Amino acid sequence: MESSSDASPPPSGGRRVTGPHDLTKGPIGRSLLMFAVPTLLSNVLQSANASINTVWIGRFLGEDALAATANTTNIIFLCFSALFGFGMAATILIGQSMGRRDVDGARRAVGAAAGLFLGTSVIVAILGISMTDKLLYLMATPKEASHLASAYLKVMLLGMPFMAVNTLLMMSVRGVGDAMTPLWAMILGIIVDAGLNPFLIAGIGPFPEMGIVGSATATLASSFTSMIVMLTVVYWRDLPIRLRGAELSYLIPDPALLKIIVTKGFAMGLQMLVMTLGGLLMIGLVNHAGVDTAAAYGVALQLWNYVQMPALAMGAAVSAMAAQNIGAGRWDRVRMVTQRGLLFNFIMTAVMVAIITIFDHAALGLFLGAGSPAIAIAERIQIIAGWSFLISGSTLVLFGTVRANGAVTVPLIIMFVGLLIFRVAFARLGQFWLGFDALWWAFPASSLVTVSMAWAYYLKGNWRRGALVDRVDHDEPEPIATASPA
Repeated sequence: MESSSDASPPPSGGRRVTGPHDLTKGPIGRSLLMFAVPTLLSNVLQSANASINTVWIGRFLGEDALAATANTTNIIFLCFSALFGFGMAATILIGQSMGRRDVDGARRAVGAAAGLFLGTSVIVAILGISMTDKLLYLMATPKEASHLASAYLKVMLLGMPFMAVNTLLMMSVRGVGDAMTPLWAMILGIIVDAGLNPFLIAGIGPFPEMGIVGSATATLASSFTSMIVMLTVVYWRDLPIRLRGAELSYLIPDPALLKIIVTKGFAMGLQMLVMTLGGLLMIGLVNHAGVDTAAAYGVALQLWNYVQMPALAMGAAVSAMAAQNIGAGRWDRVRMVTQRGLLFNFIMTAVMVAIITIFDHAALGLFLGAGSPAIAIAERIQIIAGWSFLISGSTLVLFGTVRANGAVTVPLIIMFVGLLIFRVAFARLGQFWLGFDALWWAFPASSLVTVSMAWAYYLKGNWRRGALVDRVDHDEPEPIATASPA
């Protein structure tokens, strides 16, 4: 939001921005919660929508279809890893630009990222569809589920451009400090998705019976609807990231901005890739235990989506607030934002862990049916591994802070060691002593390793030096963030 009332002069070429999107002023705790809660609700609703869809799939199509969706979810996430990092780099660039009151810089970042997203998402969709069956084979997808997984995944990949643009819009709007607009767009998209799912799966009324493909088609329609809503609101409310007139030329990325987004975004995307590859390897190990265990693990993942929602929301809120305060040179507030974020995250995650633990049997029954043999397996998974998100959530918050200043290499190494090497090795080798329980104990063990390294880097690392970007203004870069005090 723009205003001429800000007492500090804007940088040359920038425009003054203040108001409800300004995260560099006011009470930190209140601002953090006001940003995090809508983001948390968005994440919860998104997971609820996925859970509702899983219920429809499980009830109409059975365990084989559940195993299919469990396998394809990680591949979809793998495809998004190629885009997520670019979006994060653009979001942080936007946040730092807004912190120094440079609206034009924020719009340049949005335009560069949008052009990159459109081209990349089309390529990812084409490659993903052509490699679908090979990927499922490499994951050791159970034969009973492989044909369903293939059909589901190919339709999901067709919607990649819509999902990519929608994701970028939501991330960009949050980057300017607005968490409510993405929430409302998410709600409408969920209504479309959850509403269409049973009709397209079972062929109710005038709709064709499409089976598992119907669920993917409903998700595609949801992504398109949400994207249109986001675009409409951005222009209707004249949000700072909108592009008009000559600003549309920003869709052809400035080479300097493109270099920043690609280089920093690639490293951030590799972080997501590491998480995804770890998940894919875990799925492969779980698949060797049979279709019931694969279905149980798939349902456990659905419950864990809720447990880790507070950490994801708080990490996003901390990153957005930290980026704006780094742009404004307010390092004292950056430290306090991190401290509040860690506290709020622990409290909210503890509540979620308690709820899921108490009501796990009833929740599992929604997905699997009361007599499913997978329920007992899923309950054991939850008891052993569910509490580990109390630990791993702190890692996400700490990474949210250091990421806000462009520190990506060390977090990538930490995630690679903790989530890919240690977790998978523990899950595989631990079976000699713990049997298949080693798969579940690998989660708390690796979370302890990862958070220990993250804390050490936050306290002693050099992430405060330098900045994510240099300001690009009329081809004359100048630093936008300075080294923080010790």
